[in-house]
Amino acid sequence: MDLPLARAAHLGLAAAVIGLGLLLRVPAWNLPLAVHHYGGGILWGAMLFLLVAALRPAGWGLRTCMIAAFFGAGLIEASRLVHTPALDAFRATLPGQLLLGTLFSPWNLCA
Repeated sequence: MDLPLARAAHLGLAAAVIGLGLLLRVPAWNLPLAVHHYGGGILWGAMLFLLVAALRPAGWGLRTCMIAAFFGAGLIEASRLVHTPALDAFRATLPGQLLLGTLFSPWNLCA
């Protein structure tokens, strides 16, 4: 598959994963906490990988995208340990909660 077509496919899949994640997180489904929490984490990680794959430099393969997405997730998870008024105000919003989360958890990296 040529790179422009692969980029479009990865962006389309990322949009689908975002939709699934919103369906899982936003309404009250009364799902078990593990399904709600880790399902969202798995979908968030998949979204990050797909976005990295869509925006990657031409020389990167999917393995490099996976490594970059893992390190990006680690940086975002570590950012939860940083508290500034502006960052905490953003985290208090729905987009902030969905993109950055609120609490540090090493288990999120496993998900």
